[in-house]
Amino acid sequence: MSLPVSYLHTMKIYFIALTALLCQSICHTATAFASSSPLSFRSCTDYHCDVQQSVNLSASQWQPVRELFSSVNSPSGERERIRQAIAMLEIIVGEITGTWRDLGGNVAGSGQAGQIDCISESINTTTYLHLLFDDGLLRWHEIGERQLRRRFIIVEHWTAVIVDRGNGERFAVDSWYLDNGHPPMILPLVDWLAGRKADK
Repeated sequence: MSLPVSYLHTMKIYFIALTALLCQSICHTATAFASSSPLSFRSCTDYHCDVQQSVNLSASQWQPVRELFSSVNSPSGERERIRQAIAMLEIIVGEITGTWRDLGGNVAGSGQAGQIDCISESINTTTYLHLLFDDGLLRWHEIGERQLRRRFIIVEHWTAVIVDRGNGERFAVDSWYLDNGHPPMILPLVDWLAGRKADK
């Protein structure tokens, strides 16, 4: 026995309405989750990144970082925003992990809790860069592989790296020379490999 056309039409309308409501509920839940869920990652807290600590950043902690990139009009402008973002994240994360005590270089804070070396600095900075990239905040740059500089056979130094999407130029992002929470040096990688430092 076939069902009346009017009944089938009514059921079709009901099904469409139910589907729309369900979709709206799911989308709303997903949006709310995305806006409130923390950014989770691991951060190096000592030399050689032998010890790592889990870090969860809330949306309210991340929002000021996002706002830094609200109006960027050039690759050089974005590099300056990256410097500011890394400094901001070092302060936020440092309060969680204890690396707020970190002093520039290895000598000044040697043996002190919270002091990290260039290996840990470069890994943490690369982590922060990926957070920026994954959130769609970087328009002009991609994240490169960490770079090792070896001089006099035994002297080694590591840095994070970003790559200009336009011309492929690589830049060192080196936070090791400065105390925690200071904007890192960003300079062409070829200059960094030659042992030069940026003016800021």
